[in-house]
Amino acid sequence: MVRNRRLAQNINGVLLLDKRIGISSNAALQEVKKLFHARKAGHTGSLDPLASGLLLVCMGEATKISSFWLNTDKRYRVKVKLGLSTTTGDAEGEIVERKPIHDFNENEILAALETFNGEISQVPPMYSALKHNGTRLYELARQGIDVERKARTVTIFELTLLHYFDDTLELDVHCSKGTYIRTLAEDIADAMGSCGHVEQLRRTRVGEFSIADGYKIEDLECLSKAGDLHNSLVSVFDALKSWPSVCLSDELAFFVKQGQAVFSPKAPKQRWVKLLTENEHFFGIGEVLADGKIAPRRLMNV
Repeated sequence: MVRNRRLAQNINGVLLLDKRIGISSNAALQEVKKLFHARKAGHTGSLDPLASGLLLVCMGEATKISSFWLNTDKRYRVKVKLGLSTTTGDAEGEIVERKPIHDFNENEILAALETFNGEISQVPPMYSALKHNGTRLYELARQGIDVERKARTVTIFELTLLHYFDDTLELDVHCSKGTYIRTLAEDIADAMGSCGHVEQLRRTRVGEFSIADGYKIEDLECLSKAGDLHNSLVSVFDALKSWPSVCLSDELAFFVKQGQAVFSPKAPKQRWVKLLTENEHFFGIGEVLADGKIAPRRLMNV
């Protein structure tokens, strides 16, 4: 154990991991952490073992801003199997109900999907990580216990029909944080007069990050053997490329580093900003307050 701690390194940056099917997000995180010998790492938003796709792995100083990606919108490609519902809402569960599938045409399917655009109400599934009296819902579900869950409002920004077959819909979903795709699939199937579950799920985007730029674990292993592993990382600064930057004088930067809010005559109107010193060294993120001051929120050592 002592030897492993000595190997651990202070790695800073964000990895766009293309998680494979069959492992948990935490297991994928541990694989990456071991490969990089990273001292500190975390991921931003779990993917079920059934799901593949984009998992942001934050290492070192990047963990300080992981919450911003937890709260951002997501995009998924999902196959919904009609006519069968399962205990978990996906293909891993046991079949609990069968219903006939009506002979829909494309216009009827599109009309059903249209009702889910915008703000919708969802009841979180029992097989979720939400807690009830300190216990995860999925732990209660595995014991056969069902508890009442409060509906929550989420937003479907875009819901596109990609393909459809006799018993399968393939959809592209752009949604807000907190959206349960399994619940959405069940509700869509119900709106079509049947039942259904998620057969396949792939996350293709988190905020501005795309799966097209993601790395599979075997890609990372090849880079590691070639000595190029760190080239796969996005710097903390570049990970926030859409945020405006504010350059502060050495005097103002000093006070910000002491935790004080300061006035900056060139402060943008956006809420969140990257903080730079006079010589353009990135040292943290700040929040533009209602009175025009910039308050430090996360200070970086990069």
